[in-house]
Order: sequence, then structure tokens, then C-alpha cells
Amino acid sequence: MLIGVPREIKVHEYRVGMTPASVREAVAHGHAVWVERAAGAGIGCTDDDYARAGARIVDAPAEVFAGCDLIVKVKEPQAAERAMLRPGQVLFTYLHLAADPLQGRELVARGAVCIAYETVTAPGGGLPLLAPMSEVAGRMAIQAGAACLERERGGMGVLLGGVPGVVPARVVILGAGTVGTNAAAMAVGAGAQVVVLDRSIDALRRLDARFGARVITRHADRDAIEQEVLQADLVVGAVLVPGAAAPRLVGRETVARMKRGAVVVDVAIDQGGCFETSRPTTHAEPTYVVDGVVHYCVANMPGGVARTSAYALNHATLPFVLALAGQGWRAAAAADPHLRAGLNVALGKVVHPAVADALGLPYVPPETLLA
Repeated sequence: MLIGVPREIKVHEYRVGMTPASVREAVAHGHAVWVERAAGAGIGCTDDDYARAGARIVDAPAEVFAGCDLIVKVKEPQAAERAMLRPGQVLFTYLHLAADPLQGRELVARGAVCIAYETVTAPGGGLPLLAPMSEVAGRMAIQAGAACLERERGGMGVLLGGVPGVVPARVVILGAGTVGTNAAAMAVGAGAQVVVLDRSIDALRRLDARFGARVITRHADRDAIEQEVLQADLVVGAVLVPGAAAPRLVGRETVARMKRGAVVVDVAIDQGGCFETSRPTTHAEPTYVVDGVVHYCVANMPGGVARTSAYALNHATLPFVLALAGQGWRAAAAADPHLRAGLNVALGKVVHPAVADALGLPYVPPETLLA
């Protein structure tokens, strides 16, 4: 199969769909790979690196989209990229359609086969293609939040870990999944007071077993969320419902009652955000202030550490890329129910139930398209 890797064009997105090592593996399996010129520059990989791995370097994204059967990206296709998709072409990338109805409807209209990293599942449960970026985003959330707490950035001027004789910052994390666990690890390491809330008692038990008394765990009912958010210096939104919009856990009225100079880092912003006051931002302009509370809502946080993120992501995505290229999307999805769960839109149909519900469009079981 002919695999295409365009350069990412989302604002300050430096990751790349395939590293030279991934290209080399695909070529060794008998596939051809076209890579847009300078696609890997953001992770320190040159066109010569890709050429040595066996890729053909092309000058324009139009060549990639026009010539290749399978397009491998990182972020959701931007408007100019969506316009280049054609019926039956396979797109493998993050999509986050529940929070982006315009993109969803355009992908339906294009008739492409769109497989979302974030809804591919694993045999033991979990989301294996979302997990590496969730690990990165969880760790970055504390980094970003600590910087935003500085007075110059609009925060209250609090050092996350405090110093002897001065109380450290209180970090509240909404969600005990991959993002929340990694955020807790970073916050504990920085010396902060850490509280994690989740509705899953099993998830809270896992945190308790790992961190002991260094992390306070609470069941995430409305009272507990409100109490903790109002006491927090830094709140990390780390909730996820696969394929669906993130639940709004913190309303505007609660934000208005938070400490002045407190910070919100909404990692759930890709799925719409879990604060009513959240709206997507970019690495170019990462923050804004609502009622004296600093909001950091960058929709592609891991893009800020592109090299680490791209290699971590490729390690997870490559087996699926090889399956799609080697078997074709129908056979690969028919053989692997976990890859099949990644199908969001195919041939003009919405084939993921949570996405269909979020977009208000009819749901078509993917099995009906695989015969």
C-alpha cells in the first residue's frame, strides 16, 4: 500500500505521523511511503533521514493526499486537509469528533474512512493509542500549571512545592485515569498537596496503593468536586468518556467562587473540556482569564514536547499502520475488534455510537460496511 505522511499544519503542532524508524519498518513490509518535505523537522528528523529509511520526499501536501491510499497523521485534519480527502481513502489520526461537529460532518461528506487513535481499544481494556499522549499531557499539566501560578503569568504567585515554613500549593485532579495518575506523580514529586477525585473506587484504590498518604483520594460526587475546586490553587481536568464529549464537572458559578489567581489546566479540552468556562487555546496563546482564574486549555499539549511525543505515539500506532497497509481497512477491522472500535466515520456513515450521539447523526454499526 502507498502510505502518506503530510506535515502537520495545526498551530504549533510539531509532531509527525511516522518517524524514520516507522517508515523503515513499513518499507521492510513491502509498502511505499511518501513523506511531505520537512514533515519531521519539528522532532529533529531531516528529509535525508526519511530518504535513508526508504521514503520518497514530496513537495506539497496535495501530492500526499492525491497519491496515497492511507494517510497517517497526528492531529485532526484541518479544513484545507479535509478538502483533499477522497471517498474510500483511509485517514488514521486523532479526530476528537465529539467536540468538533463541523469536522465530523465534513468527514462524512468526504466519504473517507476515518479511524481515530483515541477510540482504538486494547484487549485488556484501555485506549492504547491515547495512553502515551495522556501520559505526556498529564505530566505537562503540572509543568504548565506550575508556570501559570507565577504572578507574572497571572497566577497567585505560589510555588507548587512551597518552602520550609510555607504551605505548598494544593493541586486537585479530576479523574484518576492515565492523565490523572501521571499528573499526580508529577505533583507529588514537586512537593504539592495532591487530591484526586474519580467516580471509580477501583481507580482510587490503585492510586492509594501507589502513592499512599501522599495523595488524598475522594469519590467524585458534586459536593466533593465543589469543595475541592474551591480550595485548590491548581485544578487539572483529566476526565474522559471514549468517543464522547467530556462531562462538564465544574460550572461557571463555581469558577467565579474559586481563589483569585488559581489555575485551571483542562486536559479534557480535546473532547470539549470539563469546565463550563473552558475553550480551546494554542501553544501560541495558551491562557486566558475568567473571573480571576487562569485557564490553560491547549488542545494539543503534547505537541509542545514533540520529539518525546512523536516517538511515544509511533511505538503505539505502528502495528496498526502495518495492519491497515497489509490487509486493507476492511479486512484489518474485521479481524481486530480493537481496531474496529477506532472506526468513527466510513464511506459517509458515522460508525461509532458515542460519536453519532455527540454529532446528532444516525449510527451505523461498522460491521455492516466490512462485508
